[in-house]
Amino acid sequence: MLKISVMNAKGGCGKTTVATNLASYCASRGYGTALFDYDRQASSMRWLKARPSSRPPIHGVAAFELPRPGVTRAWQMRVPQDTRYMITDTPAGCAMVDIEDRVAEADVIIIPVLPSSIDIHSTADFIRDLLLVGKARIHNTRLAIVTNRTRIHTRAVEKLERFLNKLEIPVIARIRDTQHYVSAAEQGLGIHELNERDAQKDAETWAELLDWLDNNRGGFTDFEYALLQDQSA
Repeated sequence: MLKISVMNAKGGCGKTTVATNLASYCASRGYGTALFDYDRQASSMRWLKARPSSRPPIHGVAAFELPRPGVTRAWQMRVPQDTRYMITDTPAGCAMVDIEDRVAEADVIIIPVLPSSIDIHSTADFIRDLLLVGKARIHNTRLAIVTNRTRIHTRAVEKLERFLNKLEIPVIARIRDTQHYVSAAEQGLGIHELNERDAQKDAETWAELLDWLDNNRGGFTDFEYALLQDQSA
């Protein structure tokens, strides 16, 4: 089972969009998929409740809730035996203790980022927290970035690309700025499950993302090593 956590301390960057679309794509490929929601806003759980029964099933866990009386936390957090992908949606502004817990539990952390100066600076700080506080290297947790609401040939995107090149952390997908994601979310679907012909081109985004996840685990970039060395100096 591959454990994937979608994280960024900055709110509104698209964590739920990434988590739900990835979960629906994995399920549509016939893989056992579990979706955990640690955010009390419960956006992923609302999406899952809206999901039509005719679509491939996804096992949902409202991880932000306390267990019901007589139910242990371990039982609440269990997943079906055939689960191949466990995807976790996390809240904005994670406390330091939460960061370390989420890093320890994940094989891969996907970091969504928007093309704005505020989001760029916030993401840089968050990546440092993942490496230094969350101890991603010790846990051998891989980091990857997904850019959200990107429009080609804009200044904001060009600035974002320069920032990402400096980080040397792989950008594994670029999510288009399209209302199709809003429409899919309202119906409990992934964008690749919409009937609109224009939305089908976005299925390739999630195919490439899943391919990267299946083929890349462990290992750290020069940027990550430099941060860790600076901290220990």
